[in-house]
Amino acid sequence: MEEKFIEVKQLYKTFHTKKKDIEVLKGIDLSVEKGEIYGIVGFSGAGKSTLVRCINRLEEPDSGSVKIGDKEITALGKAQLNAQRRKIGMIFQQFNLFDSMTVAQNIAYPLKLTGTSSREVDARVDEMLSLVGLTEKKNAYPGELSGGQKLRVGIARALANQPDVLLSDEATSALDPQTTLSVLDLLKEINKKLGLTIILITHELEVIKYTCHRMAVMEDGKILEKGPVRDIFQNPECATARNFIGVYNKYSFWEVLRHSFSAEVWEQVIPAISETMYMVGVSSVFVLVFGILLGLILVMTSKEGLMPCKIIHTILGAVINCFRSLPQVIIIIVMLPVARALV
Repeated sequence: MEEKFIEVKQLYKTFHTKKKDIEVLKGIDLSVEKGEIYGIVGFSGAGKSTLVRCINRLEEPDSGSVKIGDKEITALGKAQLNAQRRKIGMIFQQFNLFDSMTVAQNIAYPLKLTGTSSREVDARVDEMLSLVGLTEKKNAYPGELSGGQKLRVGIARALANQPDVLLSDEATSALDPQTTLSVLDLLKEINKKLGLTIILITHELEVIKYTCHRMAVMEDGKILEKGPVRDIFQNPECATARNFIGVYNKYSFWEVLRHSFSAEVWEQVIPAISETMYMVGVSSVFVLVFGILLGLILVMTSKEGLMPCKIIHTILGAVINCFRSLPQVIIIIVMLPVARALV
């Protein structure tokens, strides 16, 4: 990935209200390479969504440049912009599906707007449904789908016109962790299979770490830091990045701790503990009975005993010395089933 595909230069955007003007973007410079997944992270109000909406001009920037491939997006007229938007797919947090349309009709909608033939529409819809794993939901309505399935429909619709770029604006923020993971796996698969350039807007750092090649950190309408994901995680330079990663690390610690006390873990640990206690109990009884017996024989065969016998006394002494290591053996026995259950 060496080719700069998306270039944003000195992008400014201000929202004008009756009370005051709000400068949302303050000279944004950004480049995204062709075929990469690029993450933009920041707290609420950082300007992330406005930035991504300026890339496809759903929001009109006040000044600056947005270039995709060889197209200067900010210089396009209305007809040219509409044509270019067909090559820029977008998925939203609210999914934005038509409730009165079936899954297939939702996916077909952008294709019909471009005058695609019915045969091509049907073939493309089936292809997209297969890609996102929703073939069996073709004739279902959005109200019959889960949040993750709705998002998959949104992804299929965004890809229907075979775009070069996919913009994701907080698309996974309303999903549970397991569904989020499955959607991110889908995006990574699409990126690999289609060579699609993807920009992910999110406030979830785990999404960035799991999915993206490079990232940018935004705050107050500015990009404070950008670079490879691994570099920023290992050595964050700006305070915002350090804050984000600090929160992420604490969250990860508590998630691990919570998982450690989950029912699934205890279902494995409790039988291991029971097995260990049984083994320790049997060993203890054996040691008690056999130890008392050996002790009596040892005393009786000593020089001052009732039945002095040097050979037997020496052999029993050696056996007892071996049994002195029994506590270490018991510890090993205890550790083996616990380690097996945890691993």
